[in-house]
Amino acid sequence: MSAAPVVVTAVFHPREGATQQLVEAMAAGIALTHAESGCLLYAIHDAADGTITMLEKWASAADLEAHATGAAIARLNADIAEHLAAPVVVTVMTPIPAGDAERGLLHGAGE
Repeated sequence: MSAAPVVVTAVFHPREGATQQLVEAMAAGIALTHAESGCLLYAIHDAADGTITMLEKWASAADLEAHATGAAIARLNADIAEHLAAPVVVTVMTPIPAGDAERGLLHGAGE
């Protein structure tokens, strides 16, 4: 039996006027993360509240743990520190199945 995928959000609060600088500073760490084992999704989005939200999907909890302690996240954190107004809020989520098996879960029955 394979490990269940893990979904994570990370919300970044840019300093006033530093959103574009934050996004640019994230580029190298994102590229490194995309090459990590188990990275299924690692994508940033501009949120209406002024934050930058990262949506992450990892093949397993072990892959997420390796990412959290690895070189890519260390690089990302170092590159973005001066552009943040508040600490990054990271949330690891547990799915609650509802409705259709494919549409009711971010990682549905097809995986």
